[in-house]
Amino acid sequence: MAIYLNYALMLFCFSSINSARLLLSLYALHLGAQPAAVGLLYATFFVFPLLLSWPIGALSDRFGPRWLLFIGTLCGACGMLIPYFISSMTVIFIAGTMIGLAFSFYKVLLENLVGILSKPHERARNFSNASMIGSVTHFVGPPIAGISIDVFGHGAACLYMVGLSLVGTFLLLAWGALLPGGSAQPATGNSIRDALADPAIVRILLVSGFVQVGQDFFQYYTPIYGHGIGLSASAIGGALATFAVACFVVRFVVPQLINRLGEQKVLAYALSVAAAGFFLIPFTGSAMALSAMCFLFGLGMGCGQPILSMLLFSQSAEGRSGATFGLRQTTNNVLRVVTPTLFGFLGAAFGAMAVFGINGLMLLAGGALSRRSHKQDSVADRR
Repeated sequence: MAIYLNYALMLFCFSSINSARLLLSLYALHLGAQPAAVGLLYATFFVFPLLLSWPIGALSDRFGPRWLLFIGTLCGACGMLIPYFISSMTVIFIAGTMIGLAFSFYKVLLENLVGILSKPHERARNFSNASMIGSVTHFVGPPIAGISIDVFGHGAACLYMVGLSLVGTFLLLAWGALLPGGSAQPATGNSIRDALADPAIVRILLVSGFVQVGQDFFQYYTPIYGHGIGLSASAIGGALATFAVACFVVRFVVPQLINRLGEQKVLAYALSVAAAGFFLIPFTGSAMALSAMCFLFGLGMGCGQPILSMLLFSQSAEGRSGATFGLRQTTNNVLRVVTPTLFGFLGAAFGAMAVFGINGLMLLAGGALSRRSHKQDSVADRR
């Protein structure tokens, strides 16, 4: 029962985040923001995750996730309520920061719970299922935001996003006692130092950073690109939704692919496919062509995320998985804060072609690192 509660929380909490990101980005463009300003806005989504992910994970290991998640849902609801009353770029940035605070709780705690609530032989299936829930949130979130904007306007659309967070609040109040508690005492040793001393975890963190930056850049820059070629908010939301459809479809076969080829090899192939989709996006000029490239990108990314989560949980020390997942998010968010601003300026200076190309190369680098890990594992097995 607890794993299904976790899936339900992932559905509503991550849907609220994915819809809010698109809504606030398009709201900023509606208010006249330039691509560089939208890049700064997107960076605010990850300021709190950068600062708090590791402490949140460590607190979860000690005290359990229930009330931490409750705080996150309230932050998400309050963040989207403010732009309903006040329409200004300052308020948009405040809302983005609060959404980032909610995300810092969701991302660490909900993913870690999948591993905690799974037996070893269930992890591949359950992480794949959790990733399919994530795909659903990417599918429903952007269209909800886009349609709400087109029908009700930007300000009123924010009010509808509040409801998604409040559903998560209700679930935690009603059934949160099903979630596991913590150890009630601090773990011994320095979790960050111990984790970074493990070469396997360092490799996972590096590849995870490349993957996360690629996905976040896709979520941030694709609306700008679609807006630039004259697509409506609904068409942009629909194109982003095809990414989620591809992720959902491919995750049905992730456990079978892992059983046949192994985690590292599947990850390497997946990142190469995702890179191809990235390289081709700036050659599109219509909603249909953009949707096709988003689908190709989603096929690759759909394999990457569950495999990385499973590898990281498996490598974590017992009782410290929350802190390790928090360290992953800290690493990812260092890049998330820096790269949107950088890519916003690069896009303004050199156009979409250069920026999509750089991100494609980053994904290829992640694939190369995964292939190297696969070869090292194969040599170790022969020994």
